[in-house]
Amino acid sequence: MEILTCIKQVPGTSEVEVDEKTGVLKRDGVDSKMNPYDLYALETALKIKEKKGATLKVLTMGPPQAKQIVEESFMMGVDEGAILSDRKFAGADVLATSYTLSQGIKKVGNPDLIICGKQTTDGDTAQVGPEIAEFLNIPHITNVTKIIEIKDKSIVVECDMPNTLEECEINYPCLITVEKGIYEPRLPSFKLKLDTKNREIPMYSLSDFEDQDENNYGLNGSPTQVLRIFPPTSNNEKEVLRGSSEEISEKLANKLKELKLI
Repeated sequence: MEILTCIKQVPGTSEVEVDEKTGVLKRDGVDSKMNPYDLYALETALKIKEKKGATLKVLTMGPPQAKQIVEESFMMGVDEGAILSDRKFAGADVLATSYTLSQGIKKVGNPDLIICGKQTTDGDTAQVGPEIAEFLNIPHITNVTKIIEIKDKSIVVECDMPNTLEECEINYPCLITVEKGIYEPRLPSFKLKLDTKNREIPMYSLSDFEDQDENNYGLNGSPTQVLRIFPPTSNNEKEVLRGSSEEISEKLANKLKELKLI
């Protein structure tokens, strides 16, 4: 059995500048870390690996420094890792990102099971996982909160729907996205760090893909364009309303009308 987990390097701080022309985060010189939601996906994959004796790979798209999170995954127990890095991938929206990752997955070898985190902290779309599955033409289940059973040809999971918890069985090859808290992520191992410090991490570019049409990647392949993006501003202003309940209610209603909220 082969498992693949998609991981991403995200800013380690909320103090990130934005390129006003492209709407892209300025990542140079900013401390980075592995996307927290991906840690839950990794732990889920590691649990299945230990139970089924599977091979576990990770795949990430980003600049060369994304090597750091691949090395971190090795310290947790991952067997192999690869990076998709090319200037032509820059500025991708969720569609172009998903397509690039799907091409990368084909390059590293189609796995039986793909596990993704629910979303990333720098995008919060929760769309990449399902879109990868659509590009690969494989079934997928999102919002997985529990792994119930791992069978030879399928996996049984519990997923959190808006009003119910549902038990679903899905055949391999397939993709699942897992919720925060499905398992407690383990800490990196110093012993594994020493054991894997010389492990090769291949880096693939557009020229390595089956589809080399530049119009399908990066800004060229992104049908959604950012009109304006900016970091949130801090606002500590407050106003205390005093008086009887009727007076406070009237003042609050007037304030909401003034702010055009009602």
